[in-house]
Amino acid sequence: MQTFRSHTFIVLASLAYILLSCYLVWIDQAYLTLAPVGLLAMYCAITYTQWTYLALALFTPLSINIEEYTESFGLFIPTEPILFGLLILMLLRHIQSRAFEKEIWSHPIVWAVSFYLFWIFITSITSQYPMASFKFFLTKLWFIIPVLFYGPSVFKQTKHVKTFIWLLTIGMVVAIIYTLIVHASYNFGEKEGHWVMWPFFKDHTIYGAAVAFVTPLIFGLYFMKKHGPLMQLTIICLAVVVLLGLYFSYTRAAQLSVVAALGVLAIIKLKIKFKWLASGAVLLVVFLYLSKDAIQMELEQNKIEHTTKEGLSERLQSATNITTDASNLERLNRWSCAIEMFKERPVFGFGPGTYAFEYARFQDPENLTIISTNFGDGGNAHSEFLGPLAEMGFMGMIAMILIVIAIFYKGITLYLKWPSEDREMRTLILSMILALVTYFVHGIINNFLDTDKAAIPIWGFCAAFIALEIVLKRKSIKAH
Repeated sequence: MQTFRSHTFIVLASLAYILLSCYLVWIDQAYLTLAPVGLLAMYCAITYTQWTYLALALFTPLSINIEEYTESFGLFIPTEPILFGLLILMLLRHIQSRAFEKEIWSHPIVWAVSFYLFWIFITSITSQYPMASFKFFLTKLWFIIPVLFYGPSVFKQTKHVKTFIWLLTIGMVVAIIYTLIVHASYNFGEKEGHWVMWPFFKDHTIYGAAVAFVTPLIFGLYFMKKHGPLMQLTIICLAVVVLLGLYFSYTRAAQLSVVAALGVLAIIKLKIKFKWLASGAVLLVVFLYLSKDAIQMELEQNKIEHTTKEGLSERLQSATNITTDASNLERLNRWSCAIEMFKERPVFGFGPGTYAFEYARFQDPENLTIISTNFGDGGNAHSEFLGPLAEMGFMGMIAMILIVIAIFYKGITLYLKWPSEDREMRTLILSMILALVTYFVHGIINNFLDTDKAAIPIWGFCAAFIALEIVLKRKSIKAH
């Protein structure tokens, strides 16, 4: 009898929800039908917090910005509401009892990120547009705190690291398949390739960065252990999809970032000492400085345009065309504006998230291109390093550089220290390092850390590094 009543309640509740949804659609208030979904998400976040965190990896490549539909404000659904809910939940739990692993507070990545957040707060106070800057600061809080600070509590069960990587890869493969199907209907045209990934990605640049990011991961999943024939075939098929997505993204920076990751892989595998790398870097900088005139003349002779008719080699060569390629020239224009903005306000900058409001007046007429706008409404600085330089002054760029140094120093150190007999986790750590290489190389000429597409995977991997280091230290203590 009790079962019958339960089933009756479920049926009646479902019918009521369907009728209410139909009415809301009829009165053009369809978005209100998501309210029960929101309540369900809140219940899951409170009851199954760890799995809600892991689910973010799956949702991230498939999230949709409702700005495209509401034309009022931007919000990535379902990731940002989940992140904001986790932020509130974690803070409440931390007040009541310890919600975060105590060891995280002494970790260099946490120190570097904490300084970054502190400097965003300070420069928001001095900002030219305080409201915009504090909104930017709040967004950073719910992107970083739930993912980076709560993550170690999830990843201390090391099996969850593999789960996170699998879910992120699967979500991305679904987005790539969708994009390839739509793109195929336009014969893989280069112009159409700029938007066919919509609504999951705004344009081909962030899509290319996301595809490049999962490229090392899919190979890490393949090589982490000996799989059965069916699993081997499945991963190979996923790898083919990812590589096709990378090729047809027509994003040169993403393709170059994968090449850079291969270079870092060679350095790690050959165990080249840091002092040799540092010496080589210094010699390279000196050589480039002494040869800058000759290099500039050579670059100015490069007339290769970025088109689908060219092969991969020519497409990569077009990345150095600073004479006729409008995309490259516009980046130089944005970088020049960022440097000029820094010169005017070198200490505190114009404020976090304010570059788009200010860069127009810093444009040199000689640097304008066919895609430049006189009103400066074209977006950001196209650099994870020059953007903070313009918006938060010299210390803003230093804060970002410190984060990158801390990530790779601790990540590579963790890989070298991890027990060689644990091939599975050691391979996954290496794949995460290489994935981060693709992003931060890409970050030289683009910046996406203010979106969930980049923030969740990057801060999630940082949390995994922290958790795995804690696990390694605890094992070492027990062994002694």
